Amino acid sequence: MHNEHNDEAFLARINNGEHIEPRDYMPEAYRRHLIRQIAQHAHSEVVGMQPEGNWITRAPSLRAKQILLAKIQDEGGHGLYLYSAAETLGASRAELIDLLHQGKAKYSNIFNYPALNWADIGAIGWLVDGAAIVNQVSLQRTSYGPYSRAMVRICKEESFHQRQGYEIMTTMMRGTREQRHMAQDAMNRWWWPALMMFGPHDSDSPHSGDAVKWKIKRESNDTLRQKFIDKTIPQAELIGLTVPDKEIKLDEKTGHYHIGKIDWEEFYRVIGGHGPCNKKRLEHHVHYHNSGAWIREAAEAHKKKKNQKQLTTV
Repeated sequence: MHNEHNDEAFLARINNGEHIEPRDYMPEAYRRHLIRQIAQHAHSEVVGMQPEGNWITRAPSLRAKQILLAKIQDEGGHGLYLYSAAETLGASRAELIDLLHQGKAKYSNIFNYPALNWADIGAIGWLVDGAAIVNQVSLQRTSYGPYSRAMVRICKEESFHQRQGYEIMTTMMRGTREQRHMAQDAMNRWWWPALMMFGPHDSDSPHSGDAVKWKIKRESNDTLRQKFIDKTIPQAELIGLTVPDKEIKLDEKTGHYHIGKIDWEEFYRVIGGHGPCNKKRLEHHVHYHNSGAWIREAAEAHKKKKNQKQLTTV
C-alpha cells in the first residue's frame, strides 16, 4: 500500500546503498521512470544495429566483417537484457515496442545520423560507444537491481566495441591521404552528436531531479559529458585527429577541457523526428518486426506444445 511511511523506508534503503528488487515496494513514479529509461535504452541498442548492419558486406576485410558481426550481435543481446529488465517492472516487451512504433517512445538521437563510409563505423565505435560507456559505467551503480546487473555485462562488451572503433580510426590515420581525410570527416560529423548523447544541461533536463534523488542516475549529464570530453580529446590528438571545436581549451588547474557551445536546437530537432534518418530508422524497425511475426508465433506455439507435453507426463 502506498503511504508516507513506505516512501520514507524506500528512500532510506536507497540512501543506504541497497538495491531495489522487482518484488520490493517502490513508488509508482519510480517504476514509471525506470520503464521509460530502460525502454529508451533498449530501443537505442536495437535501432543502433541499423547503421552498422549496413556495412557488414562492405567491411574492408574478413577480420573486419567478423568483428562487426560480433559487435552487432552484442547490441542485439543488450536490447534483450534491457527489455527483460523492463519486464520485471510489469511492462511487456510487446507494449514497449508498440510505443516505439507509434512514435511515443524515444531512442538515442545519435542513431538518426547516417553512416556514410567505413570511417563512420570507426567513429560510431570510438565516439558513440565511448560516450555510452561513460554513462553506462555509472549505471552499474543504479538503484534498481535488474538494471544494475544488466549494465555490468553490457559495459564489458561495450569496452570491446570502443576499442574496435578506435582501432579503425587509428588504422585510417596511418593510411593514405584519402583515408586520413575520411577519418577526419567522420570525426567532424560525429563529435557534436556524441556530446549530445548525454542529454541537455542538468538545468534543462526534466527528469534529472527525480532520477538523482532515487539514485537511478548517479552522476549529472554535464559531469558525465565532461568525463567523456577529458578522456576523448587526448585520444584524438594521439592519432592526429582534430576535434572540430575552435574553442577547446585545457584548464591546467582543473585538468578539464572547456569546449564551445553545443547546438541544442539541432538536438531537439533530431529528437523531435526531424533528423537525417529518423523516418528511415523507424520504418526499418517496423518492417522487420512485422516480417518476423511468424518466428515469434512459432516460438509461442512450440512453448505451448512443450508445456502441454510436460503436463501430460506428470
